[in-house]
Order: sequence, then structure tokens, then C-alpha cells
Amino acid sequence: MLTSTRFTGSCLCGAVRYEVTGPLRDAVVCHCKMCRKSHGHIGAYTAAARDAFHLIESRDLKWYRSSGIARRGFCGKCGGTLFWDGTGRHTISIAAGTLDAPTGLRTVVQIYVESKGDYYDVDTAIPIRRA
Repeated sequence: MLTSTRFTGSCLCGAVRYEVTGPLRDAVVCHCKMCRKSHGHIGAYTAAARDAFHLIESRDLKWYRSSGIARRGFCGKCGGTLFWDGTGRHTISIAAGTLDAPTGLRTVVQIYVESKGDYYDVDTAIPIRRA
């Protein structure tokens, strides 16, 4: 967790903007097929407590129920992937690349590496958590 208390971020066009008024979890890289399809490559997510997460602008925020356990938030205008919202969780996951710099985040673990695409190699310098 980081000690900063305020972060901001947005989609590419700015139609969805948010702030976090609390700490962020360091980044987790996900190689699952759904993240790859959603992002066009691997997904990198941080997370924040729900009560610390606030939408500033959400006029084009759309939600897609990607599985029985989660929905994904994206911008309906520019198509930018923004959030992964797991059912019943006390946190919301935020696509790390949508945060405004500086973030101070580090990539700390990779998940679902067994589902990785066949066009790249897994970075063995980043720890792997097996499902």
C-alpha cells in the first residue's frame, strides 16, 4: 500500500474521471483471457477501498458484466478500460494506466500466467501467484 492520500485518473478522452482519497494497492498484472481481450494485452490493476473511490465525471461510464463474479467499467466514448468490480468486494480495482502520474505504484505480482497470450513471454523478474 502507498501512503499518499489523493490520486486522480481518467479514461483517454476524459469523459470518465475519478479520484481516490486513500491508499492504493500496488499493481497486479493479469494475463487471463478476459483481461487480454478487454485491454488488448495484459491488464495491470491497482485497487482502492470503495469508500475512498469517487467518480468525478461519469457521463460515459458503461458497465459490462464479464462473468458471474465481476463487471468491467469502460468509457462508452473512447472505449478506455477503467475498472474491474468484483461482486462483494470491499475494494474496486482500477486499471493502473488510467491514473495520473506520479502514482508511486510498483508491479508486485502476476496472476493467471497459464492463460497468457502466445505472442509474448512472461517477465520472470515479477513474482507469479498461481491460481
